[in-house]
Amino acid sequence: MSEIANIESRRQFLKVAAGTATAAVVVAMLPRAARASGLPHLSPDNAAAQALGYVDNTKLVNKGKFPSHTDAQRCGNCAFCSAKAGAKWGPCQLFPGNDVNTDGWCSAHKMRA
Repeated sequence: MSEIANIESRRQFLKVAAGTATAAVVVAMLPRAARASGLPHLSPDNAAAQALGYVDNTKLVNKGKFPSHTDAQRCGNCAFCSAKAGAKWGPCQLFPGNDVNTDGWCSAHKMRA
Protein backbone atom coordinates (compact mmCIF):
# COMPACT_ATOMS: atom_id res chain seq x y z
CA MET A 1 0.00 0.00 0.00
CA SER A 2 1.26 3.44 -0.76
CA GLU A 3 1.85 6.04 1.91
CA ILE A 4 -1.10 8.15 0.66
CA ALA A 5 -3.42 5.16 0.94
CA ASN A 6 -2.20 4.56 4.51
CA ILE A 7 -2.91 8.19 5.44
CA GLU A 8 -6.43 7.94 3.98
CA SER A 9 -7.02 4.68 5.87
CA ARG A 10 -5.88 6.31 9.12
CA ARG A 11 -8.13 9.31 8.52
CA GLN A 12 -11.09 7.05 7.86
CA PHE A 13 -10.33 5.05 11.00
CA LEU A 14 -10.04 8.21 13.13
CA LYS A 15 -13.35 9.55 11.79
CA VAL A 16 -15.13 6.30 12.64
CA ALA A 17 -13.45 6.13 16.05
CA ALA A 18 -14.39 9.74 16.86
CA GLY A 19 -18.00 9.13 15.87
CA THR A 20 -18.16 5.98 17.96
CA ALA A 21 -16.65 7.76 20.98
CA THR A 22 -19.15 10.61 20.67
CA ALA A 23 -22.03 8.16 20.53
CA ALA A 24 -20.69 6.34 23.59
CA VAL A 25 -20.55 9.58 25.56
CA VAL A 26 -24.14 10.45 24.65
CA VAL A 27 -25.36 6.99 25.63
CA ALA A 28 -23.42 7.14 28.90
CA MET A 29 -25.13 10.41 29.80
CA LEU A 30 -28.66 9.05 29.33
CA PRO A 31 -28.92 7.19 32.65
CA ARG A 32 -27.92 10.37 34.53
CA ALA A 33 -30.82 12.24 32.98
CA ALA A 34 -33.19 9.39 33.76
CA ARG A 35 -32.29 9.35 37.45
CA ALA A 36 -32.43 13.12 37.86
CA SER A 37 -35.90 12.84 39.37
CA GLY A 38 -38.01 10.31 41.18
CA LEU A 39 -35.29 9.33 43.64
CA PRO A 40 -36.16 8.21 47.18
CA HIS A 41 -36.95 11.14 49.44
CA LEU A 42 -34.18 12.01 51.90
CA SER A 43 -35.18 11.26 55.48
CA PRO A 44 -34.06 13.64 58.23
CA ASP A 45 -33.07 10.43 60.07
CA ASN A 46 -30.44 9.63 57.41
CA ALA A 47 -26.92 9.83 58.92
CA ALA A 48 -25.66 12.32 56.29
CA ALA A 49 -28.82 14.40 56.71
CA GLN A 50 -28.34 14.50 60.48
CA ALA A 51 -24.70 15.49 60.10
CA LEU A 52 -25.76 18.55 58.07
CA GLY A 53 -28.87 19.35 60.13
CA TYR A 54 -31.24 18.64 57.21
CA VAL A 55 -34.95 19.24 57.80
CA ASP A 56 -37.86 18.89 55.35
CA ASN A 57 -39.15 22.36 56.25
CA THR A 58 -36.85 25.35 56.62
CA LYS A 59 -39.15 26.78 59.34
CA LEU A 60 -38.27 23.81 61.59
CA VAL A 61 -34.53 24.59 61.78
CA ASN A 62 -33.10 24.69 65.30
CA LYS A 63 -32.25 28.42 65.54
CA GLY A 64 -30.10 27.80 68.62
CA LYS A 65 -27.91 25.33 66.76
CA PHE A 66 -27.90 27.26 63.46
CA PRO A 67 -28.19 30.98 64.38
CA SER A 68 -27.24 32.25 60.91
CA HIS A 69 -30.18 30.42 59.28
CA THR A 70 -33.04 32.45 57.80
CA ASP A 71 -36.42 31.21 56.59
CA ALA A 72 -35.53 32.52 53.11
CA GLN A 73 -32.85 29.81 52.86
CA ARG A 74 -34.27 26.59 51.49
CA CYS A 75 -33.15 23.73 49.27
CA GLY A 76 -35.11 25.15 46.32
CA ASN A 77 -32.78 28.18 46.12
CA CYS A 78 -29.56 26.38 47.04
CA ALA A 79 -26.73 26.00 44.54
CA PHE A 80 -26.43 22.27 45.37
CA CYS A 81 -30.06 21.44 44.56
CA SER A 82 -31.09 20.85 40.96
CA ALA A 83 -34.85 20.48 41.38
CA LYS A 84 -36.95 21.67 38.46
CA ALA A 85 -38.84 24.93 38.91
CA GLY A 86 -42.04 24.34 40.85
CA ALA A 87 -41.06 20.81 41.93
CA LYS A 88 -41.63 19.75 45.54
CA TRP A 89 -38.64 17.36 45.53
CA GLY A 90 -35.39 17.26 43.58
CA PRO A 91 -31.84 15.90 43.54
CA CYS A 92 -29.07 17.44 45.65
CA GLN A 93 -25.33 17.04 45.08
CA LEU A 94 -24.79 16.64 48.83
CA PHE A 95 -27.16 13.68 49.15
CA PRO A 96 -26.58 11.50 46.06
CA GLY A 97 -29.27 8.93 45.43
CA ASN A 98 -31.94 10.96 47.22
CA ASP A 99 -34.30 13.81 46.45
CA VAL A 100 -34.54 16.65 48.98
CA ASN A 101 -37.65 18.67 49.78
CA THR A 102 -37.37 22.04 48.04
CA ASP A 103 -38.79 23.64 51.21
CA GLY A 104 -36.09 21.88 53.26
CA TRP A 105 -32.73 23.15 54.49
CA CYS A 106 -29.30 21.95 55.62
CA SER A 107 -26.28 23.70 57.10
CA ALA A 108 -24.40 23.53 53.78
CA HIS A 109 -26.95 25.83 52.13
CA LYS A 110 -25.39 28.11 49.53
CA MET A 111 -27.65 30.66 47.85
CA ARG A 112 -27.63 30.44 44.07
CA ALA A 113 -25.83 33.28 42.34
